[in-house]
Amino acid sequence: MTDASILLRAYRHMCQIKTMAETYEANRSVCKYVHSTSRGHEAIQLATAFQLQPQDFVSPYYRDESLIQGIGFTPYEQMLQLLAKKDDIFTGGRAYYSHPNYRGTDKPTIIHQSSATGMQAIPTTGIAQGIQYLEQTGSPLLRKGTNGEAPLVICSLGDASLTEGEVSEAFQFAVLKQLPIIYLVQDNNWGISVSAAESRAMNAFEWAAGFKGLNRIQVNGSDFEASYNVMREVCDFVRQHRKPCLVHAQVPLLGHHTSGVRKEFYRSDDDLSYHMTHDPHPKLRQRLKELGVPEEQILQIETDAVTNIATDFKKAVAAAEPDPADADTHVFIPTSVLEEKGERSPAGAEKILMVDAALFAIREIMDQHPEAVLYGQDVGKRLGGVFREAATLADRFGNHRVFNTAIQEAYIVGSTAGMNAVGVRPIVEVQFGDYIYPGFNQLVTELSKSCYLSCGKFPVSMVLRVPVGAYGGGGPYHSGSVESTLLSIKGIKVAYPSNAADMKGLMKAAFYDGNPVVMLEHKGLYWGKVPGTDEAKTPEPSADYILPLGKGRIVLQANPADIKRGNSCVIITYGMGVYWAKAAAKQLPGCIEVIDLRTLYPLDEALIFDRVKVHGKCMVLTEEQQMNSFAEALAGRISMTCFSNLDAPVDVMGSKNVPAIPMNNGLERAVLPDPEQLVARLKKLLES
Repeated sequence: MTDASILLRAYRHMCQIKTMAETYEANRSVCKYVHSTSRGHEAIQLATAFQLQPQDFVSPYYRDESLIQGIGFTPYEQMLQLLAKKDDIFTGGRAYYSHPNYRGTDKPTIIHQSSATGMQAIPTTGIAQGIQYLEQTGSPLLRKGTNGEAPLVICSLGDASLTEGEVSEAFQFAVLKQLPIIYLVQDNNWGISVSAAESRAMNAFEWAAGFKGLNRIQVNGSDFEASYNVMREVCDFVRQHRKPCLVHAQVPLLGHHTSGVRKEFYRSDDDLSYHMTHDPHPKLRQRLKELGVPEEQILQIETDAVTNIATDFKKAVAAAEPDPADADTHVFIPTSVLEEKGERSPAGAEKILMVDAALFAIREIMDQHPEAVLYGQDVGKRLGGVFREAATLADRFGNHRVFNTAIQEAYIVGSTAGMNAVGVRPIVEVQFGDYIYPGFNQLVTELSKSCYLSCGKFPVSMVLRVPVGAYGGGGPYHSGSVESTLLSIKGIKVAYPSNAADMKGLMKAAFYDGNPVVMLEHKGLYWGKVPGTDEAKTPEPSADYILPLGKGRIVLQANPADIKRGNSCVIITYGMGVYWAKAAAKQLPGCIEVIDLRTLYPLDEALIFDRVKVHGKCMVLTEEQQMNSFAEALAGRISMTCFSNLDAPVDVMGSKNVPAIPMNNGLERAVLPDPEQLVARLKKLLES
């Protein structure tokens, strides 16, 4: 039998939660932002919350207001988020109700998570992955309880979310690595208006049987006492044995799906009546009476809830609104890398390949930072990357720091958010740009928004390596350029080196930046095998060399006399475009200046605009298909800013507008820009 004091504590929360839901419903014009309540789910959520300790981590989902309150947040704090007020401690009015994030020493840590169904499973599993790494390495970053209790992770999910493929990826990794995580699945038999019978062949408990090594248990989630005992048992097991578990809790849904999708829209009276018979509130009240708690004491709890919630709600309604001037803060955390430092070309240094520059940069990072890890497809000891870009790293640092993953782009990308939360700094790799798209859910929904929606509490420091570009008949799924798609995502940075020195300097900057950075690495430049790209090989910079993101470079200067005569043009480019531009410039001696952007976001606009104004004529050159590309957008920005200094429209040259790079070498060449085509366009531009 559970201690009566625990039951009374739970009942106080249930009364508050019930009164809050009734208050929101009675004040719909005031509670205008979309929200969900936890009515029906209170018992399992509170039972879970009561097991958690400050060293733990939990990812609630959007119906988890009882869990949030149960770990120590007040109704008033929750109401400030409901009403999107300035003093909302979670997101400052930026995110929905029951979308908390918290970093402190008095409560479990809550990383940012989105509203997207099931998407929190991967980042939260990444937390458990990070904890396991800290335990394996004996890291001082590992937080334990006051009595040495190990941390655990709870990922809360609705049952309908389990049909998402990314949940499967999380489960697969958790059981493969035997991570200390509990997946709490709250099953109310509805996924908005879709019933369980319509959408899934089995419930979470039945489905979990297919994941060998995932311990599982079922509980009546409307019974607080049963839920408390199960969650205590499961949490104790995970703290001791460090293995994953799934708890399938069957619960009623008593409220609306959300305030905007109301239950009367799609649920029958019979269904609603059936769910009401499982309301955890009267069940717990009856249990208190059976234990001899006086009716007067129960009534006093109920009266206090009504009084306190009314007071808190009035106060929250009167609270200040966010300052519009703060709307664009916390997109990134400030970076410490502001200046180019170290020796770019040390005396006597041998020239190295671009692929080796990346390898050496990561090796130096991992030598200095035990919290740095590298993982992705085929990067482990057996192969060291399909381009040998990670060769020798696993031998040097061990399989726990450099390791393979399954073909799980979403997990590779999304897990970095969780790893960051415990202080692990991941460098990860997606094998080709064409295969990055399964990871876009996590990149867009979780990583890019984490810093902004947590008001800077949870920036994601990660480096995502992506080989891109066409050469040598790579074909339609190994040759793509993806920068425009990436640059449409706000909250990430994108680097694109064109030579070994820049590769090493930018890789270091990306690691130390503190924000999500995608390194686009042209595989045609890795080995210097493409004719005309010898200058991609450079002397190896010193170990302390670092190149700030957002700094372009003039790699070829025009003749001052040609500039003065108005017979010059500046080419703005990056990656393979640098070498096309330099080859074309040889046929137009003195007339061409070439700028290598090196970073696509942040962008060195000051350099671009300054040089365009000097020349009056500009070409933006890209390997990407031109239509609706980053290059066209940049040309438009140049035209707007430099309009009065232009002697001709800004020209743009890219690949033909085909959906993929064809396999045949001749067809590949026909699609891509080349120096001959570029010379013809430049002559026309110079003559204008």
